[in-house]
Amino acid sequence: MLIGNKRIPRGRFIRKLSLSTAQSTRSLLQDVIIMAPALLILLGATVILRADSLSDKKSLLLPPTNFTIKVTGLSQVLLRWESNPDQEPVNIELGYHVRINAPQEEDYETRNTESKRVTVLHKGFSASVQTVPWNGQPLPPSRWVSAELKAPPGSPGTSIVNLTCTTNTTVNNHTPLRPYQVSLHCSWLAGKDAPEDTQYFLYYRYGSWTEECQEYRRDTLNRNTACWFPKTFISSRGSEALAVHANGSSKHAPIKPFDQLFALHAIDRINPPVNVTAEIEGTCLSIQWEKPVSAFPIHCFEYEVKIYNTRKNYFQTEKLMTNAFISIIDDISKYSVQVRATVSSMCRQMGFWSEWSQPIYVGSDDQKPSTEWFLIVLMAAICFILLIFSFICKTGHLWTRLFPPVPAPKSSIQDFFVIVSSEKTVSTETEIEVISYVEDPGFETLEDSVF
Repeated sequence: MLIGNKRIPRGRFIRKLSLSTAQSTRSLLQDVIIMAPALLILLGATVILRADSLSDKKSLLLPPTNFTIKVTGLSQVLLRWESNPDQEPVNIELGYHVRINAPQEEDYETRNTESKRVTVLHKGFSASVQTVPWNGQPLPPSRWVSAELKAPPGSPGTSIVNLTCTTNTTVNNHTPLRPYQVSLHCSWLAGKDAPEDTQYFLYYRYGSWTEECQEYRRDTLNRNTACWFPKTFISSRGSEALAVHANGSSKHAPIKPFDQLFALHAIDRINPPVNVTAEIEGTCLSIQWEKPVSAFPIHCFEYEVKIYNTRKNYFQTEKLMTNAFISIIDDISKYSVQVRATVSSMCRQMGFWSEWSQPIYVGSDDQKPSTEWFLIVLMAAICFILLIFSFICKTGHLWTRLFPPVPAPKSSIQDFFVIVSSEKTVSTETEIEVISYVEDPGFETLEDSVF
């Protein structure tokens, strides 16, 4: 075979061609093996992008728009947003997932486009919202949109600390439609870095009512450190949180405000039961009382009865659901009786117990024996005295001296037998005594009178 100007033998040319083809195939296989992973990655990315593009076109959920946070009251904000106008119709119901990021994390879902939240605001507030399928369809939610309220200005360490509040129910004689009214008392301490000229001001909000304190108590630097609301719009049977806000002013530094929320059951100071009575009949102590001054009905209370035995220094405490109690006691002791109350879990979340009622005293601590014991002791004493007297009389022949024997009248026949018997059986000396006894002048006169 002629190649160029050279003539190559046919067999040798075939061998060279086969060798060249084998080398090319081997090189091609090596290139394919090296490029296979890259080709697979590229193919996967193409499939994912194509699926995403199809999903975007058919079922992608868009995030809400115009998400805002607005302060509507003390420790109260309104979250509001709108559904995305570009959202294409889907065959499922849509809802919204709301996430509170600060001051405390909280998650909940709603179908509304607004939501009210009660929370402290002196640390700032931030939240996020996204669109989600409401009926649990396996559809990915939209991306989050967020909004934020900055923390109010103020110097660190200038806000109040150790804020405590209590409520108490009293009778309202001026408004028949509201037979009970609730008072509020709050106290606090000045911030450690608050200037000496700092003055604090306190407000509370319950429901839609907001009030500023008018009666303050001051410390030695004339700073407000306590507040008294004799009448409030708080409902003692309510379940809403009580929001308390305190701000302040100073010529030397901006005072940072402070918010705190209180659950009513945790700060309500229940009144003690009233009209407590106790009486003893024999060994039975009977105690009765009436429910505390409160807007809650009688079945909403639990009670504790404390009975103190003053002689034995012994306490007995019983828990009850009724307003009466009977106890078996001993009847020679004096007792102190007290009762306290709390609202049971049937009517609201359990809170604190009231103070104990004023003690009432029944019984007597004079250790006098009963009538039966008195008679027993008296009879024993009489018997003992008679026994001693009998013993003394016997040993000292006092009985015969006090009560000498009285001689009985005897007949002459009886005297005859006595004399004859004496002559036969007794000695000479005894006979003389018997004869002299017979010859007694008294007996002679008696014999003459008889015969």
